[in-house]
Amino acid sequence: MNRTHLTSAACLATLALPLPALADFIGDSHAKLELRNHYINRDFRQNNAPQAKAEEWGQGFTAKFESGFTEGPLGFGVDALGQLGIKLDSSRDRRNTGLLPFGPNSHEPVDDYSELGLTGKLRLGQSTLRLGTLQPNLPVVVYNDTRLLASTFQGGLLTSQDIDGLTVNAGRLSRVNLRDSSGRDDMGYGAAVSDHLDFGGASYALSPETSVSYYYAKLQDIYRQQFVGLVDTRALGEGLSLRSDLRYFDSREDGAERAGSIDNRNFNAMFTLGVRAHKFTAAWQQQSGDSAFPFVNGGDPFTVNLVTYNTFTRAGLDSWQLRYDYSFAALGIPGLTFMTRYTDGRHGETATVSNGRERERDTDLTYVIQSGPFKDVSLRWRNVTFRSGNGLTNAVDENRLIIGYTLALW
Repeated sequence: MNRTHLTSAACLATLALPLPALADFIGDSHAKLELRNHYINRDFRQNNAPQAKAEEWGQGFTAKFESGFTEGPLGFGVDALGQLGIKLDSSRDRRNTGLLPFGPNSHEPVDDYSELGLTGKLRLGQSTLRLGTLQPNLPVVVYNDTRLLASTFQGGLLTSQDIDGLTVNAGRLSRVNLRDSSGRDDMGYGAAVSDHLDFGGASYALSPETSVSYYYAKLQDIYRQQFVGLVDTRALGEGLSLRSDLRYFDSREDGAERAGSIDNRNFNAMFTLGVRAHKFTAAWQQQSGDSAFPFVNGGDPFTVNLVTYNTFTRAGLDSWQLRYDYSFAALGIPGLTFMTRYTDGRHGETATVSNGRERERDTDLTYVIQSGPFKDVSLRWRNVTFRSGNGLTNAVDENRLIIGYTLALW
């Protein structure tokens, strides 16, 4: 019996229970509708670019339902996710922003695309098993949520918190739905395809301020990866805080080596000093080995220099970042925030380039309406400048306008 059948069986078994057993299933349930209007204008500044620009506009709808659990020592529940993306403006010569899928032959962006996902869940004590549609946010697999619709995975995930301070996660993913797709693809990395991704690990709170974590993942016949992390958050005084975030990955090839030899070590460090309404952040990412940092298709790398346009995960690329955040609530304008950062990477390696350089500047200005009929609507302007050199030739100027709103249905 495959996971789709298991999920369907769990859903039917739950709905077949008598009404008294469904009290918590219904009473603890909640649903919401997320709306996201997203516009991207990407201007390619380098010579001989295949497109002069990419420009698309779309509207996304994401409905989420999460049930409670039935009564008894073994509780059953069901979650559902429905996503719909609608084209508002695009064309074949302005496609490929990641907002909309397009035809493989016509290259014409589709008018709409959608996904429906169901998840059956079982709870025993403080442990929960989920089977079906998943959106994991773990060091070794992070779903992507940066366009109209979020990516999803198909598989199983067991989460246990039976021991105080300890969170254990283990699972297997076998399919992925990309952020701009209605179909479900095999798991993979780059052009290489795998049967599944297995992963497991845990996070433990040493104290209220400090936690450590370890995770292991294997994308069958492509790569295996280990992760060790530490997060420490300290109050330094009135209005002052320091957050330290250290991450280390060791990635190697696995089995049949369908993506070739993989050899990457990636050390990340990020320190954020909070001074009342201000935040000052410095980050460093150092890579060694002969290959790029691997992560699954449909996901994002869990690295400190993952920024708006670039991932800074090219082979050999060492990168640093300086970032500043400010909350205008301190000036009497609650809901208005500002962020700017600069990221610089050097020593990048490709098959034809040695010592390549990449750099990116990002600026975000966000306002969440505080009252009135449009209360909680968020407005965001995101500006990006990306340049590369020393043999790397990509150059982009980009603006994104994003309007978001979440409506609680119950």
